[in-house]
Amino acid sequence: MDRRQQKTRTAILNAFSMLLAEKNYNRITVQEIIDAANVGRTTFYSHFETKDDLLKTLCEELFNHIIRSEIDCTHTHGYYSYGDAPESTFCHLLQHLQQNDKNIIRLLSCESSEIFLRYFKKSLSNLVRSQFVNQGWKTNPDIPQDFIINHISSSFVEMVQWWIQGNMKQTPAELDYYFRAVIEPIF
Repeated sequence: MDRRQQKTRTAILNAFSMLLAEKNYNRITVQEIIDAANVGRTTFYSHFETKDDLLKTLCEELFNHIIRSEIDCTHTHGYYSYGDAPESTFCHLLQHLQQNDKNIIRLLSCESSEIFLRYFKKSLSNLVRSQFVNQGWKTNPDIPQDFIINHISSSFVEMVQWWIQGNMKQTPAELDYYFRAVIEPIF
């Protein structure tokens, strides 16, 4: 994709993100996205087949950016230039959320949050699977791994919602401590 196409794609994604922060996903029209991005209908459809395709792309970019940065430990956005990176995957992830990478907090707390929470949970499940289960963490053999992954991912999403609703008063390190105290008995 050339620079001009990338710029257009970014304008569409940004316009859509802005609209999502203002109103429910189901009430947003393609025409509103086109108008906000200042692009033509043909241009929009050359980048995205449907509004649902645009939503999927936005969610993937938002969550995959954070999850990829967690999997790639060298990608820390300078958080740790004055100290060591945290041992906990969850603390690092919470720091990204606190930093509000790509306005993710606004989208997790907007009218359409259930859509984003679904994608967030799916991305988290992949992270839990790659960081814990596939790394050989010992779990109770009587409990299916999919159940454990779902439980941890769901708990983390619920904790993030609680944190956002409480105006993010706790630090990522505090939340990480709470969360690990609850899930570590599983392992």
